[in-house]
Amino acid sequence: MDAEDLMEKFFAYGHKIIHLPTLKIFTMKTELVNPDNFDAFIFTSANAVRNLKLTNTNKNLYCFCVGSITEKIARQSGFMNTISAGGTVNALKNLIMISDKVNKNSNLAYFCGDNISYDLDLELRKEGLKIKKIINYSSEVISELNNENKKLIENYPPDLIYIYSSRSAESFITIMKNYGLNPLVTQSTVMCISKKVANIFELHGWKKIEIFNSGDEILKLKDLN
Repeated sequence: MDAEDLMEKFFAYGHKIIHLPTLKIFTMKTELVNPDNFDAFIFTSANAVRNLKLTNTNKNLYCFCVGSITEKIARQSGFMNTISAGGTVNALKNLIMISDKVNKNSNLAYFCGDNISYDLDLELRKEGLKIKKIINYSSEVISELNNENKKLIENYPPDLIYIYSSRSAESFITIMKNYGLNPLVTQSTVMCISKKVANIFELHGWKKIEIFNSGDEILKLKDLN
C-alpha cells in the first residue's frame, strides 16, 4: 500500500503518525480487459491499478501514470514500461500529448474511479485521440472516527496533515467537526495535493495551507522544518 510506504518513510525520520482513512474503496463489476487490444494504459490513481481486471498481463504495454506512487504500483503489478507525470492530471494530459508512444491511431484505455474532478478522457478526445474510459472502482466517504484515533488527536494534535483528494478533504473536515476536534486541527498545517484541495480548506477558514506534489512529502517536510 502506498500509504504504508509513506508512513514507513516518516517513521524512519523519527516522526509520529496518525493514519486516518477518509474513503472506502470498492472494486466495480467490469468485464475483463484484454491489454493486447490497446496501445497504452492511463492511470490517474493507484486504486485504478489495484482494481484492474485483465485477461493477461502485457508487461510491454506502455503505461502513463499520474504520479510516482501510481507508477510504483503499476510496476509492482508487472508493467515494465511506465512513466510518471509528477502528480497532476493536467501534467498527465500534457505528457500523453507529447509522447512519441501515442498518435491519432492509438487505442488508449483510461482507468479511473467513479468520482473524478477532471474529465481527462474528454480532453484527450478533443485532441483527436481514441480513448476508452473504464471505471473500475468506486469510493464511499467515511464519516466516523474510532475512539483510538480520536484520543490520539486529542493527546497529540498533528503538526502536519496530508490530504490527497477533494473528497478526502471534505470527509476529514466533516469528521473533525462532528467529533469536536476542529479547535485542535485547525491550528495544524494542512498539506494539500492540489490547489483545488487547498481551496476547500480555505473556504472552511483554515489558515495554514501548503500545496505539495505526490512523491515530495519528505522533501516538503524538510523544507517546512
